[in-house]
Amino acid sequence: MTKPVLFGYYRSSAAYRVRAALAWKGIEYETRPVHLVKGEHRGDDYLDIQPQGLVPALLIDGHTLGQSMAILEYLEETHPDPALLPKDPAGRAKVRWMAELIAADIHPINNLRVGSYLRGVMGQGEEAVVSWMRHWMTQGFTALEELVRLHGGLFCHGDAPSLADICLVPQMYNARRFELDLADYPSLVTIDARCRDLPAFASAHPDRQVDCPA
Repeated sequence: MTKPVLFGYYRSSAAYRVRAALAWKGIEYETRPVHLVKGEHRGDDYLDIQPQGLVPALLIDGHTLGQSMAILEYLEETHPDPALLPKDPAGRAKVRWMAELIAADIHPINNLRVGSYLRGVMGQGEEAVVSWMRHWMTQGFTALEELVRLHGGLFCHGDAPSLADICLVPQMYNARRFELDLADYPSLVTIDARCRDLPAFASAHPDRQVDCPA
């Protein structure tokens, strides 16, 4: 069987999610870096693979998949053990709620292309860009902290890692990059640390990727 191929960038939150999920499910894969800052995602070779020009892209089981959440759902359906979703419908919906809070509401307006647009076309300075990033993370984390208080245990939902944790850890990495004060989110800080101690999450960390600068 051909080994899956993951196209990603070491510091991409979306690629980070997929790396963690692949590791969690014990799926070996090949990494092919796509350097976003150098614009490699806009090259014809990559656009033939992922027409959006976004990372990650995953070649698996004869399919080419894009969008991290779609990839995560595919991995959950094709490799259900160990699970990243609870068995009960309500629990699954709550986990997806938390995951999408990050993946749909925080991350898309905090990523590299938004920052580049703010700095370039909109003519904003670095202070304004950082303020923008922190603002949207603060709004999202405030709601997520409450959801975790209501539904969490050792992890975001109950006592096992889920898609919510897969999304949380990369976003916490981003929060620290932009020096967001995390004092108001003790549950998120605790869960993030617990996840990062697990081998699957540790192996997915940006600092451990082949394209991470020395």
